[in-house]
Amino acid sequence: MKYSRFDSHCQPNPYVEVYNIDFKLSDEAFIKACAEKVLGGGRITIEEAERLLATTDVMTLTDYANTITRKFNGDVVDVEALVNAKSGKCPEDCSFCAQSTFYDTGINKYPLLPKETIIEQAEMAKAGGATNFCLVCAYRSPPEKDFDQICETIAAIKERVGTEVNVSLGFMTLERARRLKDLGVKRYNHNLEAAESYFSKICTTHDFADRVNTAKIVKQAGLELCCGGIIGMGETHKQRLELAFSIALLEPEEVPMNILIGREGTPFASHNLIEPIDAIKTIAVWRFIMPKTILKIAGGREVHLKEKDRLALKAGANGIITGGYLTTGGNAANKDIMMIREIGLKAK
Repeated sequence: MKYSRFDSHCQPNPYVEVYNIDFKLSDEAFIKACAEKVLGGGRITIEEAERLLATTDVMTLTDYANTITRKFNGDVVDVEALVNAKSGKCPEDCSFCAQSTFYDTGINKYPLLPKETIIEQAEMAKAGGATNFCLVCAYRSPPEKDFDQICETIAAIKERVGTEVNVSLGFMTLERARRLKDLGVKRYNHNLEAAESYFSKICTTHDFADRVNTAKIVKQAGLELCCGGIIGMGETHKQRLELAFSIALLEPEEVPMNILIGREGTPFASHNLIEPIDAIKTIAVWRFIMPKTILKIAGGREVHLKEKDRLALKAGANGIITGGYLTTGGNAANKDIMMIREIGLKAK
């Protein structure tokens, strides 16, 4: 008998049996078999994930993704607000990003916001119902003066606002990550963005391994890891799955799935919108791949999913970004929380 190298926490486990599901099964039976494999503590293969993503039986796929979500994560939806605390002039050339210094996108650019301004944003986010507040800055890596100011701001938010604080500051050293941990930061965001096989198409100023390295540093420091990516950038369906499996190997506590909005002035400005059902199916299959993570629908959901964000939260997702993003607006927090309650879930 053969056994899996990994259990559901990516640790060696001699008790989880490896087996491949019969591809001759009907779509409904195949989806059910994959779900039973995941619910039993196993992991699907990338070939099985491809079959799931190709299905036309969307209802069965989403129903089982919802079953997996409810078993491992309950009926709670993680609601997070963020602040763009330092906008633009990023030295990286990521083709999707309106904040890159390489492109003229017309966004509002500004240096690191004053401490009191960020604290006010945190207070507003908490008052609106968000339980997590993420401080995001467009850096490759913060200069020492800015990093010190960010640390002072985090300490003040923890003391005066009392909300969970997450951060996204670019590339990280172990020393800095440990300092953030000591300040009480809960989670550090550093997305892989795209599959390794597609990464050179979206960025040339750093590579995929650089992003993986920071993600590993975050985990080594004892911080929770938030690590996701963007779909709809011209990648193949298989590359969307490649990205998901790469993320899963890092064991992130949270995985934001962003859907590209082509910004004028960037190389990806002309990319077409993806179909809402295409996004829903991707969310569902990512849930099969990562059953226990917070799978968060993030940037682009209001544009691409519209009212189908309700379906997304019943198709594998169990988290949302609310109140807007870095350079685009979003739904008001009270509207999102009402939506969550209307579909029988609880906002956290």
